[in-house]
Amino acid sequence: MSLGAKVRAGARLSLLNTVVIRIGNFAAGVVLARTLLGPREWGLYATGMVALGVLLSANEMGVSLAIIRWDRNIKEFAPTVVTLSVLSSTALYGLLFVAAPATARALGSPDATAMLRVLCFSVVIDGLACVPNQVIAREFRQGARMVLDLLNFLVTTGTTLTLAYTGAGAMSFAWGALAGNLCALVGCAIAVPGVLRPGWNAAEARALVSFGLPLAGASLLVLAMLNVDSVVTGALLGPVSLGFYQLAFNVSSWPVRSISEAARRISFAGFSRVADSREALADAFGRGLGVLMAAAVPPCVLLATLAEPAVETIYGGRWAPAAGALRFLALLGLLRIAYELAYDCLAAAGRRSSLIAVQGWWLAALVPALLVGADRWGITGVGAGHLVVAALLVAPAFGWAMRRAGVSGAVVLRACARPFGGGLLMAAVSLLVHHWSGGTRWGMFAAGAAALAVYVPVVLPMRRLLRSGGAAVAVEPHGERVLAAEGER
Repeated sequence: MSLGAKVRAGARLSLLNTVVIRIGNFAAGVVLARTLLGPREWGLYATGMVALGVLLSANEMGVSLAIIRWDRNIKEFAPTVVTLSVLSSTALYGLLFVAAPATARALGSPDATAMLRVLCFSVVIDGLACVPNQVIAREFRQGARMVLDLLNFLVTTGTTLTLAYTGAGAMSFAWGALAGNLCALVGCAIAVPGVLRPGWNAAEARALVSFGLPLAGASLLVLAMLNVDSVVTGALLGPVSLGFYQLAFNVSSWPVRSISEAARRISFAGFSRVADSREALADAFGRGLGVLMAAAVPPCVLLATLAEPAVETIYGGRWAPAAGALRFLALLGLLRIAYELAYDCLAAAGRRSSLIAVQGWWLAALVPALLVGADRWGITGVGAGHLVVAALLVAPAFGWAMRRAGVSGAVVLRACARPFGGGLLMAAVSLLVHHWSGGTRWGMFAAGAAALAVYVPVVLPMRRLLRSGGAAVAVEPHGERVLAAEGER
């Protein structure tokens, strides 16, 4: 099968997988939020996810990406990858276990210590699973990925709901995620047999660490950038506000998870195949960006313009304070999708120093903006600060990095012109119709339908991108993760 055929088949299965799992996670999250767990429990779980996210960004030092990127026999270096990954993951978990009380206090939730110790054991599981997961990504085996994700979802959701109904509170999230990850690890071992055997080759280890550490550093900066808002919110505003903010962030991430994650399971591999040609890489990126933006603009715009009625309709009136942050975070989600694709393109092109520079700049600019926003406007200010930094300061930095990789600004503008033009029309129509309808729940649905009606004709000519097979898009930059829960970030 040709590369293009593999990418198209993988993209279809990946999209189906992502949609099915996200719908399931969404339904489980609604049940938990409306009936069993309140903002404080969600805030405590968010605290655990902050710590876990940081650990996952560096747990295997980026070495597993060599499974995808290196054009060599995997059996030659996979045992060394397993050893490095397991050793570093176990060491990180040991440090977290000891530091859990201090970490929980620093994040504004001192009673989250047990949550951290249980949930973060998933980093050790991820260290074991990284090699088979990357083999699946390298070979575009999205059918196997779908089965594993479904297994993880069923076990995670079943365990979480059962424990929540018995009164376990926030710990139900932690035990559910741990159970799902363990089952997914067993599934990985069955789907890709023979790759979990550890081994050691000193020369291979040096080459792997030299290759992976810059990418791990960039991933750590990405995770820090995406989680510093939770750190600021928890430390300054407390776990209840963090629970509201976490719900808003999760809702804003629906398009990111449904659209971007489906793409990112194949695009790093796809970009890696054309990374030696600047023209081919630019063409692949432009086509992929156009498809993703066309799909992402409608949900992001509707979440931004209809934030309050959407939150109240789905989760109930007690979650209404989350709407203020959601208005800004929804538009941030649109930028995240574009930046994640750019990240994968730069990583495949070997522009690791550019990635680190961009992510470092993003984090440095974000911290003061979030501190000021949280102090003056609460969680709404945190969301606004995130968006302002991403739009005004990070976009030029990514543009600079992409030009160095051979992707010009003209490529990006052509890809985004129709989706963004249609998005502006959507926003205007959505706001007007919802206002004219008196802000009712039915008015929300009418506003959404009218906005989509004006958007579709604008982007319809872009359907040729799907037929051309150019929508090659990626795997997660720091490895396919085995985590699944509505609360994960």
